Amino acid sequence: MHRDIHGLPISTASAQAAEAFDRVTFGYLKYRADLPARMSELFAADGEFGLAYCLKGYLAMLSYKQANVPVAMEAVRAARRLTAATTGREQAHVAALEAWISGDLGRALGVWEEILREHPHDVLAFRLAHFNNFWLGRPLEMRASVERVLPKWARDLPGYGTILSCHCFAHEECGAYALAEPSGRAAIEIDPGDIWGTHAVAHIMEMQGRHAEGIAWLDELERHWDGGNNLLHHLWWHRALFHLERREFDAVLDLYDKRFRNLSAALTQAQPDLYIDVQNAASMLFRLELLGIDVGDRWTELADKAEARIGDCLSVFTLPHWMMALAATGREAAALRMIEDARAFGSGVGTVATIVGQVAVPVCEAVLAHRRRDYRRAVALMRPILDDLHQLGGSHAQQDVLMQLFLDAAMKADCTDDVRLILKRVARADDDFAKRVGYAQAAAQFAH
Repeated sequence: MHRDIHGLPISTASAQAAEAFDRVTFGYLKYRADLPARMSELFAADGEFGLAYCLKGYLAMLSYKQANVPVAMEAVRAARRLTAATTGREQAHVAALEAWISGDLGRALGVWEEILREHPHDVLAFRLAHFNNFWLGRPLEMRASVERVLPKWARDLPGYGTILSCHCFAHEECGAYALAEPSGRAAIEIDPGDIWGTHAVAHIMEMQGRHAEGIAWLDELERHWDGGNNLLHHLWWHRALFHLERREFDAVLDLYDKRFRNLSAALTQAQPDLYIDVQNAASMLFRLELLGIDVGDRWTELADKAEARIGDCLSVFTLPHWMMALAATGREAAALRMIEDARAFGSGVGTVATIVGQVAVPVCEAVLAHRRRDYRRAVALMRPILDDLHQLGGSHAQQDVLMQLFLDAAMKADCTDDVRLILKRVARADDDFAKRVGYAQAAAQFAH
C-alpha cells in the first residue's frame, strides 16, 4: 500500500500508480485539458486500483451528461469489487459515487463531508463537495465546508491554493466580497495559473461593478492559462460580461466568436456540447438580444445540439439555456418535447429530479412563453418560483440572465409590481442601476 501526496493510504502496490493518481487529482483541481491522458497513465500503472476506477466514475459524472452515466456505472462496479478489502475512506468514496449515480446527491454530499471530518486533507472529497454544492445552489454549504477544513491546511501543503480559491468563491457567492478577495489573490500568488482562483476574483469584480479592473485582471493572468480546459471559455465569458456592461458590444461578439464559442477551437471540438460552454453561449446571446443587438445565426448550432440532448436533465441549470436556443430558432416541436421529457424526468426520485420538476420545467416554459411574446404567461410561470431559482445552481452572475428574463417580461406585460420586485431583489450595495446595462431602463422608469 502506498500513500497519496497528502499521506493518505491508497490501495495500490505501485509507486508509479500512486504518483499517477496524484497527477490525475491535481489535473482535476487545476482544470487541465490533458486529464484523459493522465487517466490513461494511471490505469497503465495499475489496472486493478479500485480508487482509480472511482475517480474515473467521478470524472464521468462531472460531465453532467446522461450519455456518460454508463461509463460511471461500469467504473463504480469495478471500484466496489476492487475496494472490498481496502481502507474505509476509499470505500466511502465508492459509496459517494454510487449515491451520485443513483441521483441521491444529498447522500453523496453527506459522504464527502464524513470523509472530510476524519480526513480534512482529502482534497478530492473537498472539491467534489464544493462543486456539487455549487451546482445545487447551496452557497452556505459551500462556505461551511471550506471553513471546516481551512484551519487544518497550511501553505506548504500541496493543493492549499485550491482551498483558498474555493474559500474565495464560496464567500463571494455568500456576498462577503471583502472576506473573499484576499483568499483569491493569495491563491494566485501561489499559482498564477489557478483558474478557479482567477474565476472567483473575476466574480467579485463583476458583482461590484469593477469592469475595467476585471478586464485588466483577466488580461494580466491570461499568459498563465496554457493547458487549461473549457473553464478557460468561462473566463472569456466573464471578460465579455465586463465589456457588455461597458456597452462594448462589438468586443462581446468578437470574444464570443474567437474565444468562448469558437467552433473551430480544439477544446470546443473535443466537447461541443459541454454544459458550461452552452450556458456561456446561450446566456450571452440572450442578454445581447434583450439589448437589441443582432446576433445573426449564432443560435442555430446551439439549437442543433439542444435537440440532440432532449431528455438529458443532469445539468439542471443548462435546461433553460437549451430552451433559449430552441425557442430562438423557432423549433416549437422540439421545445415542447424538451419540456415534456423534463417533466417526466422531474416526476422521478432524487435530488436533481425534484429540482427539475419543481423549478426547471416552469423556467423552461417561461423562456418559451417569452420568445412567443406571451409575457404575462412568462411572468406568471416564474413569479411563484423566484425564491427557488437558486436551486438550479450557477452563480449570481450566471443566474442574472433569468432575472433579466423575468424583468423584461414584466416590463413588456406592464406588471409594474413585478418590475419593482426584481429591481429590489437584484439591488447591490451601491444601488446604481444606471451603471448596469441590463437594468438601467427599468430602474429609470420604475425604481421610484
